[in-house]
Amino acid sequence: MRQTRGVLYPARLPEFHRLPPAANARDLVVWFWIPEWDIEPGRSSRQDVVGYPALNLVVEQGVVTLSGATTRASHRDLSGTGWAVGALLRPAAVAALTGDPAALVDAEQVIDAPDLVEAVDASMRTGTGTGTGTGHRERAVAAFSDWLVHRVGLVDDAAHHANALVDVLLGDDAVDTVEEAATRLAVSVRTLQRLAHRHVGIAPAAMIRRRRLQEAAERLRLDPGADLSELAAELGYADHAHLTRDFRSILGIAPRTYRGGSGEEPAATPHA
Repeated sequence: MRQTRGVLYPARLPEFHRLPPAANARDLVVWFWIPEWDIEPGRSSRQDVVGYPALNLVVEQGVVTLSGATTRASHRDLSGTGWAVGALLRPAAVAALTGDPAALVDAEQVIDAPDLVEAVDASMRTGTGTGTGTGHRERAVAAFSDWLVHRVGLVDDAAHHANALVDVLLGDDAVDTVEEAATRLAVSVRTLQRLAHRHVGIAPAAMIRRRRLQEAAERLRLDPGADLSELAAELGYADHAHLTRDFRSILGIAPRTYRGGSGEEPAATPHA
């Protein structure tokens, strides 16, 4: 997966890093994402994202937040100086944090974890806003990984199966249909749907649609001249119109409009 897949306008990003989890947390985290920003007074930087169909655990400004999967694009306006350390969670980590991931779709909740805040803050402090610290991101990732491993405990067979579900739906060799995913995992479609609901909160079909949309947006950024009909066919859409409907439904704009506005953007824009 590319570093900026899911980010709609990468040129607007502040300093941004994606780091792998520590070895002991590979069953729990896909990657850690760490933005750091220092924006001049009176200006802001808008970050538009079409998120992965997964939950994120985020440490920022002394608070730990668990955010659910999303059904639409979202944005955030950054200002001042700050940082965040987020973990894109694998399904095996979810049950230790919430009993109902479906209730967190397009929502979030605060997690009481002062020890995690303290550990991550201590690791990031030397690099806050400037990125000049040595190894501060790696220390934050190690501390975050250790906390998750302690919180989750032993990863059982059901959790491993849930991780396999996401690999089949979103990985480099991902399937195009729910039925193909069920066949590959040797389970029924109904079992597949229950696994996704219990560990992610959204249906397998929605996960496939999100992956295809992210890929479509990324392809249009990398090749603004791409033929939309050919792109739709390559990504498994029924036709050009199907791709356009998906774009409008999730991003609120048509592919042609996004393609026209996906080039270089200023890193910071004035407040409205």
